Amino acid sequence: MADVRLTICGRQYDVHCADGQEAHLTQLAEVIDSKARTVGGGTEVRQLLFAALMLADEAQEQRQKLADAMPAIDTVRTQIDALKAAEAAARQALNDAEARVQAATLRVRQLESAPPPVAAPSPAMTRALEQVADRIEALAMKVVP
Repeated sequence: MADVRLTICGRQYDVHCADGQEAHLTQLAEVIDSKARTVGGGTEVRQLLFAALMLADEAQEQRQKLADAMPAIDTVRTQIDALKAAEAAARQALNDAEARVQAATLRVRQLESAPPPVAAPSPAMTRALEQVADRIEALAMKVVP
């Protein structure tokens, strides 16, 4: 525990706080002192009372502003979530597209390295080949009894 001496409205107060919180507590005391000094006249208690009321009023205004902003904040959070989902879907679509491009590239390389396909003979060519085969067979029959 740390000890801090605070000065508010010209009066010193010794208070205990957690270690490391001394500067923060001193800063808070300065805010209270500043508010209390804006209240003219009266007793120290009255100055502190009005300082506390002004600070409470400011705190209430800030809470109301936050409450008023919450619907907009929720809307922004929803939009952020939607954008994150859209980003994830876009990343997945990109990954899928990259995989398709890689597969297509591989197929193109395979086709480029493969021998050219042999065209099927036309019906006329087929008939001519059959006739040649028949003649070769006939000649072979004459040569080999």
